[in-house]
Amino acid sequence: MTDPSTGPTSTGPPGGFLPGADRSRPPGPGDLALPVTGAKLLTGVDGQPLRVADLPADTDWVPLGTLDGVPAWGTDLTTTVDGLPGRARGWASLAAEVPEPHATLAGRALAVLTWRRTHRWCGACRAELTDQPGETARRCPDCGLYVPMQLSAAVLVAITRPGPPGHADELLLVRHATGPTGLWALVAGFVEAGETLEAAVHREVGEEVGLPVDRLAYFGSQPWAISGPGVLLAGFTARAADPRVEPVVDGRELTSAQWFGLDALPAQLPPAYSISRWLIDATVTAARR
Repeated sequence: MTDPSTGPTSTGPPGGFLPGADRSRPPGPGDLALPVTGAKLLTGVDGQPLRVADLPADTDWVPLGTLDGVPAWGTDLTTTVDGLPGRARGWASLAAEVPEPHATLAGRALAVLTWRRTHRWCGACRAELTDQPGETARRCPDCGLYVPMQLSAAVLVAITRPGPPGHADELLLVRHATGPTGLWALVAGFVEAGETLEAAVHREVGEEVGLPVDRLAYFGSQPWAISGPGVLLAGFTARAADPRVEPVVDGRELTSAQWFGLDALPAQLPPAYSISRWLIDATVTAARR
């Protein structure tokens, strides 16, 4: 997990987790098992992955990659979890409690199995899709349509402006109309087709709070299983181009927007495991230097 005081420190996979789709050998009894039931994951009572031997022998496994060299497999539980070990938990509670890279692996399991469940049929000719060997992708055996698992990119941005004379800089925080509406969070939104990440930041900030920004800088990224399969958040920092302009919320996606001094942030902030919180914490730390 990213150190919030410094931002992302590595572009490589976190903690020895490598995504993959290798079916060259069958699952071993000691391999990691990540059964998905709806929007939840079945884990051990401590939040750690189960083992393949914990599930029935006829389980249909899907390769997810490796964790510290140990293969990890997922399966979509279409029947009740009664009688199976562990307990079903959502990704948010898992990510809040288990260390990286287990949270990342859990998010991949939910993303891959949800994508497979919702991409079974060809959208062009309606034939049943088949798995593409060695890839997280499917292909239509009739018309040849190639269906990779697609990512949905979204951006979020920590916007600051100078505070009043003698006071700390201020950070813009917003409350959303949906989701955890009680939290003060960052401006965020999905990237449109044909749009760069940077252009998406400018558009979303303009649409949601009506502010121009400059000094845009990339911070880091995080897969985000809460928002759906394949969502990837890209975080940025920015400065208000005109610190005199006050935010005006769009009234649809946001209910309020407010500047807070970096030394007087509200208690209702995003959870510690989120890139939104990493951005907020890193902004506070940078201001103290």
